[in-house]
Amino acid sequence: MPSAQDPFYVVKQEIQESIDKLKSTFHQWENTADVGERSSLSKEVLASCESIAWQVDELDKAISVAARDPSWYGIDEVEVENRRKWTSDARTQVSKAKRTVEAGKGSNNASLSGMHRELMRLPSSHQTTSNQYAAQDNDDFIESESDRQMLLIKRQDEELDELSLSVQRIGGVGLTIHEELLAQEKIIDELGNEMDGTSNRLDFVQKKVAMVMKKASAKGQIMMILGLLAMFIFLFILVFFT
Repeated sequence: MPSAQDPFYVVKQEIQESIDKLKSTFHQWENTADVGERSSLSKEVLASCESIAWQVDELDKAISVAARDPSWYGIDEVEVENRRKWTSDARTQVSKAKRTVEAGKGSNNASLSGMHRELMRLPSSHQTTSNQYAAQDNDDFIESESDRQMLLIKRQDEELDELSLSVQRIGGVGLTIHEELLAQEKIIDELGNEMDGTSNRLDFVQKKVAMVMKKASAKGQIMMILGLLAMFIFLFILVFFT
């Protein structure tokens, strides 16, 4: 589901967990009276504030990128503003906690109590209504993001089907070429065998002619040569035109 897969919600959950831990540490710092423990908790709170502030800044940069073309990310302007408001609220909480701890002993109990309430985000009736609208916006975003993910998956499936068909066509062409090569090889082998047979027959005839010419007279030899020439022409026509 988009609520688990969307990078914004993943990072937001991590930051929220860090803020919750910061609240706990800040509460301990607020209520401790031991100087050594208070100093140690101050360092821990300030380090947490620096880390959370950096994470919020990076998340804000990602929101700015999505704001350039919200439709591409499956969100709308309302969702972009809600995300920016959340990062702004988180940044404000961290900043106030940091200032309060840095002020240290100079802060009176009233300011610490006010800071604690601010950090704890005690809800009012107006905040409850805002949270309801935000929840509705999140539901709308999740639904639109789910539709977009399904569309992307469907498009990927279609591309994979087209790729599979292309591979099958290429395989068919390759098989046809292989069969053609085998057929050509067979024809070449048959032609070579015929040439070998013809060569053997010519050698046999030449030997016979040589034997006859030794036994025949000059006139007979001339007649023999003409006869052999006529036979050669006949064999030539027989081999290359059949």
